[in-house]
Amino acid sequence: MEGQQQVRARRRRLYRERKDILNLYDDSELVKRYRLDRGGIILITDYVRDAITSPTNRSNAISAEMKVLTTLRYLATGKMQLCNGDDMGIAQPTASKVISQTLNALATPAFISRYIQFPTQQNDIRQTQATFREIANFPGVVGAIDGTHIRIVAPKEYEAEYINRKNYHSINVQVVFDASYKILDVVANWPGSVHDSRIWSECGLKEDFERGFLPGGCHLIGDSGYPCQPWLMTPYLQPRTEEQATYNRAHKCTRCVVERGIGQLKRRFHVLHGEIRVDPVKTTKIVMVCAALHNLCKERNLQLPDGQDIDLQQDVHEDQPDEANAFRHGEARDGLLFRDHFVNLYFQPEQ
Repeated sequence: MEGQQQVRARRRRLYRERKDILNLYDDSELVKRYRLDRGGIILITDYVRDAITSPTNRSNAISAEMKVLTTLRYLATGKMQLCNGDDMGIAQPTASKVISQTLNALATPAFISRYIQFPTQQNDIRQTQATFREIANFPGVVGAIDGTHIRIVAPKEYEAEYINRKNYHSINVQVVFDASYKILDVVANWPGSVHDSRIWSECGLKEDFERGFLPGGCHLIGDSGYPCQPWLMTPYLQPRTEEQATYNRAHKCTRCVVERGIGQLKRRFHVLHGEIRVDPVKTTKIVMVCAALHNLCKERNLQLPDGQDIDLQQDVHEDQPDEANAFRHGEARDGLLFRDHFVNLYFQPEQ
């Protein structure tokens, strides 16, 4: 009994200390612990304050600031909620409720779309294409696409569907980055067993390209796990000409953006590195919130805590279907023909 009283006393002391945490640390220390600076934390808190503020006027009610800090600490560290509760001076059941409540307030279409938007205006598109072209002179690129697996605990329902090709449970997340490692689009609701090409074939971004919502001359760049299409350029598996080999080299160098981008995302929010011990629906919310917060960090020019802002992801996909099988996966012949035309147009050797 005495031990429980000591634990409660310690938590009350920690809680009193943490109530003024924004003044306790400078911006560099806040970024290290919570991934956002003081201004960013206040911005997020003000956005969700009405949704997460306790309706009671109890003197010991957890403030909106404390709830946001507890959630950011969980996303930044990936530590179990019991540990996060100890860090912030609140009990584990309370920490769990606080994190769920804050994630629900952040994982709304309004908040996500505020920070994750695919460029549709001509000026934005041209700027994105120009930034990509500076990497390896690959024209027309408006985004680099790939998938990454987020490990989860075995779900209670449809457990087998979440086992991926590496034999662990996961969510297969499709993500598109620009050349500045900002996320342009993310799909995070597919089980780990689902192939990248299936996710792409049913996503809203593909429909936008098909319906002409984006101007001609725009395309994504992806690996051979995706079908080659006029709006999604993939490499040659067996280049037969010097032009095709040059195209492949430029393609590989440009596509590294998405690998590094995923590495940055997971480095910034360590919760995405380990096994997330919640159900798939909550995991999807965590991924979407982390993606939006990553872009907020980019907007505020906040570096990764260790100062290393580039890191190749550890989970690079290795899907390499041959081109003959590509047709059986729904790949249209005009995609391959367009790629040949594209190579002849832009990758001829200099005279």
